[in-house]
Amino acid sequence: MKAINYSITAIFLAFILAVTGCASTSKEKSTGEIFDDAVITTKVKAAFVEDDELKATEIQVETFKGVVQLSGFVADRSHIGKAEQVARDVRGVKSVKNDIRVK
Repeated sequence: MKAINYSITAIFLAFILAVTGCASTSKEKSTGEIFDDAVITTKVKAAFVEDDELKATEIQVETFKGVVQLSGFVADRSHIGKAEQVARDVRGVKSVKNDIRVK
């Protein structure tokens, strides 16, 4: 009977360690957040590709905990705001930091 109790305790402790090991901090992301951010980044880039005015290859996209950071260069000042709006319209985006510059 003691062997069963030790086994249950060991499984429970392993579960607790696994769950707390996947928790996020203010500077680190959990496994789920990494996946969510990758999906958001992909969706923002795809939205740029679909837009006829924006050159997706000139705009870099990074996402951290739902906050999208845009950087790169565009040919026209109006494209800066357009890129930000396109990113904001993507589901899951909490906010956008826009560091895009005009060439």
